[in-house]
Amino acid sequence: MSRPRLLLGDDHHILLEGMRRLLERDYEIAGTGGDGRELVEMAVRLNPDAVVLDIGMPLLNGIEAARQIRDLVPNAKIVFLTQQSARTYVQEAFRSGASAYVLKHAAASELLDALGQALQGKYYVSPLIQPPESGRPFNPKMNPRDLFGGQLTARQREVLQLVAEGKSAKEIAMIIGISIKTVEFHKASIMDELGLRTTAELTRYAIEQGICT
Repeated sequence: MSRPRLLLGDDHHILLEGMRRLLERDYEIAGTGGDGRELVEMAVRLNPDAVVLDIGMPLLNGIEAARQIRDLVPNAKIVFLTQQSARTYVQEAFRSGASAYVLKHAAASELLDALGQALQGKYYVSPLIQPPESGRPFNPKMNPRDLFGGQLTARQREVLQLVAEGKSAKEIAMIIGISIKTVEFHKASIMDELGLRTTAELTRYAIEQGICT
């Protein structure tokens, strides 16, 4: 019985070799790639059963590479192995067609399980980043993409729009009728909820979500 064929993608040679050693007993390693564009080309040529890749890759990031691979090699399962734990990255990974999302520091204990679940048509998310809000156990039969969207209140969305429109904290306070300190609190809460770090990232998120144009 033939073993499932894997394509591995990471721009760090040492990590690629570590993945190979971890997986080669149970899987055939069809190839390895060091950048997103190379990985897409290899996926088309090699037609692997699954692709394990990082998000932060040169020339073409892992999210975009995953989207292209799913379009060009639709039967290949996508498994992300990354250090990125922010909710926005997890959501975009599953929106791009991923079946599993594993944090790098947990690779030794989780990657084999994640691949097994993915190849069975199920989903896997590292337990450390599974959202606790629902109070229910993670369901591997349901795509978890909507669990990581970031649930903003109406006031937070209002503040987010004004931040994205370039308004200062003082201007936002005057427009909404709250204190500057409250504006800054809302902004910090939004950034924490969405896993963003800068005003530029907030603005880009607001535009992408249609909160502002």
